[in-house]
Amino acid sequence: IARMKLGGVHHVSINVHDADLVGRFYTDVLGLETLPRPDFPFKGLWLRAGGQQIHLIEVASHVAPEGQHFAFQVDDIESVCAALTARGVTVSPPRTLPGAGRQAFFRDPSGNLIELNQPGAGA
Repeated sequence: IARMKLGGVHHVSINVHDADLVGRFYTDVLGLETLPRPDFPFKGLWLRAGGQQIHLIEVASHVAPEGQHFAFQVDDIESVCAALTARGVTVSPPRTLPGAGRQAFFRDPSGNLIELNQPGAGA
């Protein structure tokens, strides 16, 4: 069997109930940059998050899955949590995972779970 060589994650797609509303959260609150998007037959938004992308896809009947999440890497989890709280976002208190760093969680307006991850030494 031939070995595959995969690069980093290019993008993740996130289903949302309202692409315009949730898109404003990702751009206005989280500060992500909007990218050009092909003219698909469904509403959505492409966003730049560091070197990766997040693709929002509007699904009117969307219900956020339990436990499924993606994570943004941060350098200072305390300051990011404080900034989100100041913008009205409910964020869990940061907690330390031995050998893995620190993490906190919040939800977007569609209920999708998002992690903030501050890697620790060796993580």
